[in-house]
Amino acid sequence: MPDWRRLLREPARPDAIRSRPNAHWYAVATVCIGAFMGQLDASIVTLAFPALEDEFGAGIGAVTWVGLTYLLVLVGLVAPVGRLADMAGRKLLYTYGFAVFILGSALCGFAPNLLTLNLFRAAQAVGAAMLQANSVAIIYAAMPRDKLGRGIGIQGAAQALGLALGPTVGGLLVQAGGWRWIFWVNVPMGIAGVVLGWLFIPRSRNLVSRSPFDFTGLALFFPGVAALLAAISLGNDAGWTSPWILVLFAVAVAALAAFLLRERVTASPMLPLALFRRLPFTAGIGSGLLSYLVMFGTLFVVPFYLQRALGLGPSRSGLILTVMPVVLGVIAPLAGRWADRVGPRPLTVSGMVVCAVALAGLALLESDMTLLVAGLVLLGIGMGLFTPPNNAAIMAAAPGDQSGVAAGVLNMTRGIGTALGLAATGLVFAAVAGENASAADLVTRGFSAAAWFLAAVAAVAAVLSALRGRARLDP
Repeated sequence: MPDWRRLLREPARPDAIRSRPNAHWYAVATVCIGAFMGQLDASIVTLAFPALEDEFGAGIGAVTWVGLTYLLVLVGLVAPVGRLADMAGRKLLYTYGFAVFILGSALCGFAPNLLTLNLFRAAQAVGAAMLQANSVAIIYAAMPRDKLGRGIGIQGAAQALGLALGPTVGGLLVQAGGWRWIFWVNVPMGIAGVVLGWLFIPRSRNLVSRSPFDFTGLALFFPGVAALLAAISLGNDAGWTSPWILVLFAVAVAALAAFLLRERVTASPMLPLALFRRLPFTAGIGSGLLSYLVMFGTLFVVPFYLQRALGLGPSRSGLILTVMPVVLGVIAPLAGRWADRVGPRPLTVSGMVVCAVALAGLALLESDMTLLVAGLVLLGIGMGLFTPPNNAAIMAAAPGDQSGVAAGVLNMTRGIGTALGLAATGLVFAAVAGENASAADLVTRGFSAAAWFLAAVAAVAAVLSALRGRARLDP
């Protein structure tokens, strides 16, 4: 066999690792590096927007594409990459995903203009898709079934930590060394991820037989999802009835409808639609999407209330806002452990009920900082109770040979839910407070309306979670 072909085969772990009774935790720790990096990168780049405006002489609309390009490519590719991993190997694509991600990150740091920065961000997003499509699937394969929820809970804590630290780390890096360092900081962590992935992640099991990849399906799916995400993300600024937004929605509907027809008739579908006939899987995906809408909608609207209604500065507002992801990170491992014992339904339902109650309380606020922080703590508890058991239940509902595509769909819903949270919450807030509201009473009314909206979404997510049945993670 030629030497280069060895690079397309997953190596076995060293005997000293494989024989250890806690070897599965090494795999979880490696996956947590990618989970932390992904959320850190998602939340860190917004801190560089002002610096990018200054260096390249561009407007906010132009620099916003530095974040949007990454999100479009990531969400459009994560499910197809998961399908490819089910055939080629999840360890293989995950480890090489680190390599692509750090290469893209390094190139972003050297970008001479916005055009090349966006191109390198797209390359970085390809690596992120390879990581995210396989992270939960690797935990699913590595962990004993009676510890699955615990493993996914720890991964959820790593994601929450990255999300919480992103603004702080980003601000320090931009201030100390300039915007390029927010990309270069990924390189050492990524190199560690490549080495540890090759050593600690077990070889893939339950792969589907090699078959021609559905490139026709990908050619329909990617532009459809990208157009949908772009329309949702840009609709508030451009106007929902503007020609560009209507064209994007039309492209999304046409492409995704053609994709579904293609997947129903092809012998080797990119996205096996039979997955969605499993009620626990569909209920988990639907409630998960709504949960991300709730979380990122809250992260969007609370700063407006803190700064424009209560008069706090950006640094103090950011510090208060980190309460939610920090509490989420503390609760997530505990929720994973409990899910292994009692099953996912009690925790996912109660988690979304707690979120709905917390948001209803925020909607009734009368400029009370203590109650606001208490509401964010409750939201963190609710999201922490919900997320790991829901992710574990989604993976447990999918056949083993489709765990990659199931994890890809799971991560795709995170991106779409994030965009929906920002767009829908912004729409409700602006409809009540006005587009450029600065008066404290108008901002408070807009915040209250947005909180009631998010409370209703959380209640719907709780109902969907209840539909999953009483299935346990270790049948």
